Amino acid sequence: MTAALVPATARARATLITREAMVLCGRPWAEETFHQLDAGIRIQWQAQDGDRLAANAVLCVIEGPAHAILTGERCALNFLQTLSGTATATRAHVAAIEGTGCQVLDTRKTVPGLRLAQKYAVRCGGGHNHRLGLHDMVLVKENHIMAAGSIAAAVAAARKAHPGIPVEVEVENAGELREALAAAPEVIMLDEFSLDAMRAAVALRDSTGSAARLEASGSIDLANIRSVAETGVDCISIGALTKHVRAIDLSLRFQPL
Repeated sequence: MTAALVPATARARATLITREAMVLCGRPWAEETFHQLDAGIRIQWQAQDGDRLAANAVLCVIEGPAHAILTGERCALNFLQTLSGTATATRAHVAAIEGTGCQVLDTRKTVPGLRLAQKYAVRCGGGHNHRLGLHDMVLVKENHIMAAGSIAAAVAAARKAHPGIPVEVEVENAGELREALAAAPEVIMLDEFSLDAMRAAVALRDSTGSAARLEASGSIDLANIRSVAETGVDCISIGALTKHVRAIDLSLRFQPL
């Protein structure tokens, strides 16, 4: 409504800055927001998605019809601040385990409607994507195991129903880990394992010659992620990257032409 107060012929230049250190993500979404409103809007980016920026750095300069810029401002900034928040959080977790050889993964715990965007943001932050949905990996969890009767039965059913699709099994103790190793899934998730239990799991996996990747999950944050990575697990999945999103503080300011 307030954008209607601006004369239709008015033109403007606006500078977008970040008020805090961040990893930029969301350029394509911001560009599309403005270009759907007016194809004549020009955006001069000062950084690429994935770049680290210091507080008060300029993200871009936007020029074009003032009415269209004001109309698209909040939507464009919502995309940028949310996706940059995911990328920034991911980069912090990746930096915390640098040199260990372990990977940081996302999960399917994403904001509704933004899964592809947040998965992209995780990659911009240096992380890796877990399965995108139910179609590209079968994840056998405790309820599936209970319903199927055993880990072996659940994995066999998954192989039969979805040949060629990777299978992951979630385990909660050493006994289930042994069953999972025997069933030979591509990935085994160690859910809420202690550090000692993770180290024992890695040793057991290695002693059997299994090719299964070990994924640590549950109660992992910046305070303990390096200790988890140093147990020898292959990857760590963290739902908080996409579901506990803290938006980056951005500011758009008009300037005289």
